[in-house]
Amino acid sequence: MMLDDLELISKIDKSNMLDAIARFPEQIKETIDIVNSAELKDFFKIDNIIISGMGGSAISGDIVKYLFRDRLDVPIFVNREYDLPKWVDKDTLVLSQSYSGNTEETLSAFKYASQKKCKIIGISSGGKLHEYCEKRGVSHIKIPSGFQPRAATAYLLFTLILALKKIGLLKDVIDLEIKETIELTTDFRDKNSKTVSEKDNLSKQMANKIFNTIPQVYGWGIYTPIAKRWCNQFNENSKVIAGYDVVPECNHNDIVGWSQDPEMSKKFTCILFRDDKIESVYMSRRLDFMKDLLEGVAANVIEVQVKGRKTLAKMTYAMCLGDFVSCYLAVLRKIDPSLIDVIVELKRVLAEI
Repeated sequence: MMLDDLELISKIDKSNMLDAIARFPEQIKETIDIVNSAELKDFFKIDNIIISGMGGSAISGDIVKYLFRDRLDVPIFVNREYDLPKWVDKDTLVLSQSYSGNTEETLSAFKYASQKKCKIIGISSGGKLHEYCEKRGVSHIKIPSGFQPRAATAYLLFTLILALKKIGLLKDVIDLEIKETIELTTDFRDKNSKTVSEKDNLSKQMANKIFNTIPQVYGWGIYTPIAKRWCNQFNENSKVIAGYDVVPECNHNDIVGWSQDPEMSKKFTCILFRDDKIESVYMSRRLDFMKDLLEGVAANVIEVQVKGRKTLAKMTYAMCLGDFVSCYLAVLRKIDPSLIDVIVELKRVLAEI
């Protein structure tokens, strides 16, 4: 089987993306030490939080937003713009995050935050964002460099979580959740690494099922940002067109298209997240209905049975699964998952402005 040919995988995955995403639990451990040793200012009054970033930085913000939706007393807003909403002020905490430190949208929003006298924490592996923070006397957390941003998600995500804890905004005891997350993602990695044969490797099995179809991912509740992450990873790693939607909203529109367009629907593999520990009776009924509908019209339907006890572990398990599936799909397509030539070209064009 193609995905069990380690020599072939090495020839295709030339930049070792599979090895990079396999370091997820190690990145968490490193991040704990990094944030513990970081010097952060004390903030005495915070009315709202903005996580400003793009790509992997922004998806980390989305995960934090859903993770703490019912646990923080202040709202979290994820900003993917050059500027900031008009309502930000001196009591807004802006977590300005860019893996490279050179993301132009994030740098622009940082300037807006500085002009508005917001409370700011910068997070990057260096770059101009680090320079901006030093110049303005703003707290900065430096994370390791040398990865594709989408393969450094653990650094980005857990820096956000631990920074909120360190400044005292997060009152919950998060340590046990992080411990479970490290254990669960380590076990997942060991069972889904490239050395594990397809017959025992869930990620390889899913990639084969999706191959030569268009993936459409459905999130709900805490799995809403995870569905977006899967879609983004299919785009960047697998280099395929992919889509995502959210339940229950999509039940008010999306399902009509599936019921009336049989010629197109056969080109898709639909992916549903299932979690019987937290599905309400209404959500279970909706997902069951969608499964029955989609099995009659789509090429494939995959139900992802999420593992984990606490919310953080569940979300990271589901995210890691999508990362591995997208990379194995790239191998099946004989495409290096690391290369993103069209994004590089766009940045070159923008640099000419």
